[in-house]
Amino acid sequence: MSKKNVDDYLMEGIHGKRRPNESERAYFLGTLRERIVIALTKGQVMSDKSLAKLEEAMKEHPEATLLINGTISYRFLKAEKDLANAYNIAYTVITNEEVETDIGAVLTYDFAIDQESIFVEDEVVSNQPEPVQKGSFLDKIKRFFSPNP
Repeated sequence: MSKKNVDDYLMEGIHGKRRPNESERAYFLGTLRERIVIALTKGQVMSDKSLAKLEEAMKEHPEATLLINGTISYRFLKAEKDLANAYNIAYTVITNEEVETDIGAVLTYDFAIDQESIFVEDEVVSNQPEPVQKGSFLDKIKRFFSPNP
């Protein structure tokens, strides 16, 4: 173990003690992946697509804490905050302008739980438009002048 020099003491005084996995903490709104019950992306938070899964996780883990990304507009966070209040779950809004993350909300503990899958998968909905009828120019003119469209 190396001795601390003056620069180390100055950096520690300015920025605080170094913590392990700082990049992981920054990405997951200040917590570690091993502590997370469920993580929602910004898109899932803004569209409220995963509210049912978040509510289910809150029912199963009433002692957890909800961390919310503060860079998301308040109007998109209202449903998550109301849900946390309904289940008496403490929530904190984390705003860190220095770090770019696509995480919108995280339900987490203060200790490791090592949950296998923490991300909510987006459900693929097939909203394909009906095929457009193609025809020749002459067919279009016939349909235009026909009495029954």
